[in-house]
Amino acid sequence: MSESGLPVNNEGILVVEGENVAKVAMALSSPTRIQILNFIKSKEVDMQEVAELIKQSKANASAQMRILEEAGLVRTSYKPGVRGVKKVCSTGVKEVRLKLQ
Repeated sequence: MSESGLPVNNEGILVVEGENVAKVAMALSSPTRIQILNFIKSKEVDMQEVAELIKQSKANASAQMRILEEAGLVRTSYKPGVRGVKKVCSTGVKEVRLKLQ
């Protein structure tokens, strides 16, 4: 399961249908968010790494990540950092299938 409750199978395939199609399609409509997904598909990364990847502030990177998280494409958590906690992101999604009705 992804964070939003969308089912991700053992092969990393997320099948999206119904009202979730528009939300996932919107999240995937940005080249920046596609770049983020490709970056985190095989590892857990923190927001600083994402910000450096997309050459934007951590606030902008966090906003992009929130859209991906709300669509069920990534999950975030907090881990101990050098100074306090840091937000880390990961995904189990390797493929997205949209089922149109």
